[in-house]
Amino acid sequence: MTGLTIGKTATVFGGSGFIGRYVVQRLAHQGWLVRVAVRDPAGARFLQTQGRVGQIVPLAASLADAGAVARAVAGATLVVNLVGILAEKKPGQFEKVHAEGAGTAAREAAAAGVERLVHVSALGADPASPSAYGRSKAAGEAAVKAAFPAATILRPSIVFGPEDQFFNRFAALAGLLPVMPVVAGATRFQPVYVGDVADAVLAAAERPEAVGQTYELGGPRVMSMRELLAYVLEVTGHRRRLVTLPAALVKLQVALGRFLPNPPLTADQLLMLQRDNVVTEGAPGLAALGIQAKAVEAVVPGYLSRFRAGGGRRPVFAA
Repeated sequence: MTGLTIGKTATVFGGSGFIGRYVVQRLAHQGWLVRVAVRDPAGARFLQTQGRVGQIVPLAASLADAGAVARAVAGATLVVNLVGILAEKKPGQFEKVHAEGAGTAAREAAAAGVERLVHVSALGADPASPSAYGRSKAAGEAAVKAAFPAATILRPSIVFGPEDQFFNRFAALAGLLPVMPVVAGATRFQPVYVGDVADAVLAAAERPEAVGQTYELGGPRVMSMRELLAYVLEVTGHRRRLVTLPAALVKLQVALGRFLPNPPLTADQLLMLQRDNVVTEGAPGLAALGIQAKAVEAVVPGYLSRFRAGGGRRPVFAA
């Protein structure tokens, strides 16, 4: 770890989340003083071990509270916004979090004289998206650009890593179900490693050419949903038949899921699955930020080994 650099203060909204913990760790290792702005500071204390005493400071700052946001960004050189949700608990939540919250962070950062703002959006961001998620992400980007034109926007595809909710989720299902259900099997994705996304945040914060730019982040391989599920089965050693679910059954599952606290698939997510989630041809991405993307095959087997029979450990036989 490098020594602390006076004047280098970063505020990371959503810093205790999946991507956030990697961003905070990297900032700390580069000598930044890091404010982890979250709704629950107690839940972010685990990050303090990633830096020196007093280097990483969790603080309460909801994006719904402009005053708290202003206090969180005061005196910061860099602001990173990683706040996002995949499903709404109540109608309008996507708009409040992805659009209004992002706009608040950008406006307060601009008012505080922050030098650099990195906003992490998603590849599905599109004002014409069939899903509310995609439309709200696009609205958030527009709000950020309106308030802070020099902001750098990062749009990752599905992000994978040890704590992900994608590969881990399907690996768990593979061990529970007699078959592997497939929804939107032809839809294509370009999974990107969480460490590469975190490296992209730092590169975007430091490279002069990144000012005002948008980068689409994807890994080196495009895979369909069916291919991804087959890969999970291969890595975990579960021999399961891939079964495409009939549209009527999927709709019934979505309808019933509304009564669950954490439905396996929402109506909006089903709409999201109608579109490919891959980097646009010719769009600047990880390579433009000096990052060589890690392949799924280089990372995923390591953390999915626990889903193999015996936890991935080979039996030891007496000589």
